[in-house]
Amino acid sequence: MTTLWHYAFVQDALLAGAIVSVVAGLVGPFVVMRNMSFAVHSVAEVGFTGAAGALLVGVSPTLGMLGFTLVAAVAIGLLGVRVRERDVAIGATLAFALGLGALFLSLYTRYANEAFNLLFGTILGISRQDVVFSATVGLLSLLALAAVYRPLRFASVDPDVAAARGVPVRLLSAVFLVILAFAVAEAVQVVGVLLLLTLLISPAAAAERLTPHPGWATAYSVLIALACTTGGIVCALYQPWPPSFFVSAFSFAAYVSARLVGPALAARRAAGVLPGPAR
Repeated sequence: MTTLWHYAFVQDALLAGAIVSVVAGLVGPFVVMRNMSFAVHSVAEVGFTGAAGALLVGVSPTLGMLGFTLVAAVAIGLLGVRVRERDVAIGATLAFALGLGALFLSLYTRYANEAFNLLFGTILGISRQDVVFSATVGLLSLLALAAVYRPLRFASVDPDVAAARGVPVRLLSAVFLVILAFAVAEAVQVVGVLLLLTLLISPAAAAERLTPHPGWATAYSVLIALACTTGGIVCALYQPWPPSFFVSAFSFAAYVSARLVGPALAARRAAGVLPGPAR
């Protein structure tokens, strides 16, 4: 079994998993802060529609997925900023996209294996070209996130005050959703559309329970995502179960553990035993 580590597909899987985990770990805290779990799930499912459409016209499903997620992200970002307004816009976009996806799959006369792989992830079946794609998309995501980090955090914490101070809240919402679309296109290769919340939500939600400090929360989010993804890949090498199952199981365990440990850590901070403000 130890010889498995010398195979290129294992090394590619671990490298791609690390890249995806870093991006998801950095984007995830903003998703949690902005209450955008529904948006993550919806953008991912719109991406699946794009993959199905790409297969129908004979192009790469990955490119179709990325294109549709970007269009959906811009549409959702421009249509809604407040949570209630945004959720209505997301629901309308998602309903249309799912209907369109059903049409694309019904018109596709061959077995849509590539499109269905996007539902559950194929981390152990990716190529070096997929790794390069993940690295490129990840770098673009991180550069964009760095460019809008300060105003985006301000707009995420208090959008009303940010708008009063002249921060372009609606534009930032659209920009962040574009960043989210890139992160979704990356993470789908690891866990698939149906388990996407595993990497973009659970590590960040767990980190938020462990510390109120934004910097430490982001660092914990990245570390948890890395541990869950790497652990999932390693377990899948020795047990013939889907890697996405292991990744989701580890992420859920991390979140539950953080919820159990979080109150005790907050109490210790309140008592001055640990540094930092109480939750």
